[in-house]
Amino acid sequence: METPVGGAFFASYLIGLRDGLEAALVVSILVTLLARSQRRDGLLPLWAGVVLALLCAAALGAILTYVATSVLSGVRLELFEAITSLVAVAMVTWMIFWMRSSARTIKTELTGKLTEALGLGRFAVAALAFVAVIRESVEMVLLVFSAAQAASETVAPLLGMLAGVGSAVLLGVLMYAAVARVNLGRLFTGTGVLLVLVAAGIAKYAVHGFQVAGLLPGSTAVAYDWSATIAPTSWYGTVLAATINVTSSATVLEIAAWLTYAILILILFLRPAAKRAVTPA
Repeated sequence: METPVGGAFFASYLIGLRDGLEAALVVSILVTLLARSQRRDGLLPLWAGVVLALLCAAALGAILTYVATSVLSGVRLELFEAITSLVAVAMVTWMIFWMRSSARTIKTELTGKLTEALGLGRFAVAALAFVAVIRESVEMVLLVFSAAQAASETVAPLLGMLAGVGSAVLLGVLMYAAVARVNLGRLFTGTGVLLVLVAAGIAKYAVHGFQVAGLLPGSTAVAYDWSATIAPTSWYGTVLAATINVTSSATVLEIAAWLTYAILILILFLRPAAKRAVTPA
């Protein structure tokens, strides 16, 4: 059993499912609005925008992989991976809170934007679909790339991402038939919490990269070393390392980054739901 592959696959599957769900939701709303407004002539430019966004994201993934495997090495590679990890964490943090706050109003906002786009022409419809999908696609590519570097894997994260996107597409088809009844708040809260933990692990990996590159201190200040009791090659050790980057050993600064990000973002992310839960009926 290839447990490192399994852990990296699961982490990337979660990323692909989360970002794929967001993109599928937006596309399903746009398609529904076009169908209900009898403007099926806008479907072709809409799908053209979606395909172009996916191609751009795939090109970004290919460029990142080429730079990491063929251009950079040593300290420069560590620095490159650390920077891309920070960008990924920043993007996913922004997207999590944006989708959480827009869950109730996204359909109304998209309706207004689509009406304007239809009035401007097919190119505007394609541009709207492109912008809606490219945000999720770029975020997904950056997260999966960072997760792949942290797990020292290349194939498993890619397969996990594709499986997650495939699952999101299937769910998107179901949402198309019931988009008005989908509870978007609950849908994104569960996946958002898991993705916060994945992003915390990527933030920890970024700190590790900066320490190796000599830009952050504390590379020798080890917070713990469980390698004697928890083998790094064990199934639980590899799954934890590949998903949320809880490794058998870590520096004090790495642990501080993981805990600070996870605790702070989870408190901010879950606070609105907690307020609604205690509001009297």
